[in-house]
Amino acid sequence: MKRIEVVAAVIYDGDGRIFATQRGYGEWKDWWEFPGGKMEPGETPQQALKREIHEELDADIEVGELVQTVEYDYPAFHLTMHCFRCKLGNDHVELLEHEAAKWLYPSELDSVRWLPADEDVISLLQRVERD
Repeated sequence: MKRIEVVAAVIYDGDGRIFATQRGYGEWKDWWEFPGGKMEPGETPQQALKREIHEELDADIEVGELVQTVEYDYPAFHLTMHCFRCKLGNDHVELLEHEAAKWLYPSELDSVRWLPADEDVISLLQRVERD
């Protein structure tokens, strides 16, 4: 089975909300995800995440600690996704690849349809919020 390794940004704002993006293309069009993308050879996860967020959102981020690494089998490939807690370097965000975006409190994360690989991360973020 094909293997893909990606990074994802769990971007928080000052109010504790999390940035969610809606895919505008492909098989999973209209599903929601954390922004990010594939790592390139020689990149650290943090470097890849900064590059991807700049490419997708024209934004600069500060990459914090690893939240979770997800291993998930989609029908056509195995995904390894490293999710990092992040914050924006400034308030500028422009959607260059996504259809839509929302800031959601952890209690609101269930209000959108997340990609299957993101669901474990959502559960973790909601548990942390409750604890």
